[in-house]
Amino acid sequence: MYPREHKYTKQHEWVRLEDDRVVVGITDYAQDQLGDVVFLSVPEAGSQVSQFNKFGEIESVKAVSDLFSPVSGEVVEVNQEAVAEPEVVNQDPHGKGWLIKVSLSRPGELDALMSSAQYEDYLRTLPGPA
Repeated sequence: MYPREHKYTKQHEWVRLEDDRVVVGITDYAQDQLGDVVFLSVPEAGSQVSQFNKFGEIESVKAVSDLFSPVSGEVVEVNQEAVAEPEVVNQDPHGKGWLIKVSLSRPGELDALMSSAQYEDYLRTLPGPA
């Protein structure tokens, strides 16, 4: 269910390595828990993000939740489609619903993230259906 080429955090973000940068998004589990996404607040290109620190917010009909960066580095691109039409995050969270692209400053941080199998195991420890 969760793409094998992605790595995951316990805060339900994912990264996919593309050359010297990563694509960052939220997981299918996260979008399902949030419900209909209606607004995204993400940093502009050129901003710095730090691993496991807040980098933005995602608002749904249910709640506003913080977004935490899986890696450290510079934001090099923002998914303007997702900002303009946040429902794409619900429709395709592991594809077209990505949030930002980050140029890695510390590639070794990827080792602190979970594989898809580890993430799926982690979801089974959470209350409620996963």
